Amino acid sequence: MLEKETIAAISTGMASSGIGIVRISGKDTVNIISKIFVPEKNKDMRKVASHTVHYGNIIDDGHIVDEVLVIIMRAPHTYTREDVVEIDCHGGIFVVRKIFDIVLKNGARCAEPGEFTKWAFLNGRIDLSQAEAVADIINAKSSIALEQSVSQLKGKMRDIIIRQREKIIYHIAYIEAALDDPEHINVENYGEELIIDVDNILKDIEILLKTSENGRMIKEGIKTVILGKPNVGKSSLMNMLLGEDRAIVTDIAGTTRDTLEESLRLSELQLNIIDTAGIRKTEDVVEKIGVERSINMAKEADLVIYVVDASVPIDENDKEIIKIISDKKCIVLLNKTDLECIVNTEDIKNIIDTEPLEISVKNNTGMDLFEKRVREMFYEGRISFDEEIYVTNLRHKEALKEACESLMLVKESIMSGLPEDFYSIDLMNAYEVLGKIIGEAVEDDLVNEIFSKFCMGK
Repeated sequence: MLEKETIAAISTGMASSGIGIVRISGKDTVNIISKIFVPEKNKDMRKVASHTVHYGNIIDDGHIVDEVLVIIMRAPHTYTREDVVEIDCHGGIFVVRKIFDIVLKNGARCAEPGEFTKWAFLNGRIDLSQAEAVADIINAKSSIALEQSVSQLKGKMRDIIIRQREKIIYHIAYIEAALDDPEHINVENYGEELIIDVDNILKDIEILLKTSENGRMIKEGIKTVILGKPNVGKSSLMNMLLGEDRAIVTDIAGTTRDTLEESLRLSELQLNIIDTAGIRKTEDVVEKIGVERSINMAKEADLVIYVVDASVPIDENDKEIIKIISDKKCIVLLNKTDLECIVNTEDIKNIIDTEPLEISVKNNTGMDLFEKRVREMFYEGRISFDEEIYVTNLRHKEALKEACESLMLVKESIMSGLPEDFYSIDLMNAYEVLGKIIGEAVEDDLVNEIFSKFCMGK
């Protein structure tokens, strides 16, 4: 397929814009562009140098369709390691579509989602973890997510995995050689040497796995639930964070009956915020359902923002909320400090082990402290993308867990005094599952599933 087919796609969004880009890749790329493009000085596009830009017109049936720039990039120094051409045209929806149709009419076929990147993977320019990082860069919702995706695109995950696999395959090869030639290769007490390397590999993999929770939040955002009694300012807080009146706000307790979800970027962080119904004992059937949903959301949250009204006393409802969030990462906001305060920070510290932040949603004060607290709580101000890699992909996490399980079985076999060929079985499984992360020994259907989630033209 890679030798016979030439693919094409519109690589910019289908909306009116300054420019539009049509991308072509494959064996017949240069032949196709030479049929439909007339350069200003009548050059032969089949003979021009690689990585050059040419001005001219796209022609269809002798008529000029658009004035364009054409970029010629020859294999193997391209994104796909095939010949690639990009047509930069005016960004009108109709003209971009027209040029794309002309390209298809002259021998290309419409690329599937992610197929350009799939070719880059199949042609060995990038591994599978790097290909997934391309999609993560496109979908990044915060600067932290973007920086981490770029780090993986540079091959930092690949380098770690290759290093561990090299250690594992060395021991597999040694054991297999010893079994084939026991007279010349001695495996006596080999388990003692092997278990040292297995422990070191396990340590490195476990370090990666410990980053997966933060990695998930880097990629998907921090699931943040706003919790509190009715009328403490939860919906007002959400509206202030969003910068718009998204939640209904009234003086009537119990206005919010259901959850309301929105996403926002707080500095370099992505917060997926859920405003919930106020928690209190109630006989109202609908409100009771809302309260139950609030409790369930809080249990699943990465972060709970517990809002307390400083102008009213702490009561049993507050104590019930504290029970719910006792094992959660929590920020307590003491709101309505612009009013006469009945509750102070010491009162809060007596019932929950955290330092509350005094704010006034009405006067928009204290939110700089809130933003600082979120960052310190989740990343402790110590994230360094030049030195540390985070596991942001669930597929990678599952493969690392399976590799750990196999290596633990190797240790058990050694400690139980089993023959060396038992070591090889589990070592090989660890080697193969780690290989799935970078795309070695990976099934075709998994590859197709991964690239099907990409956008068109990438």
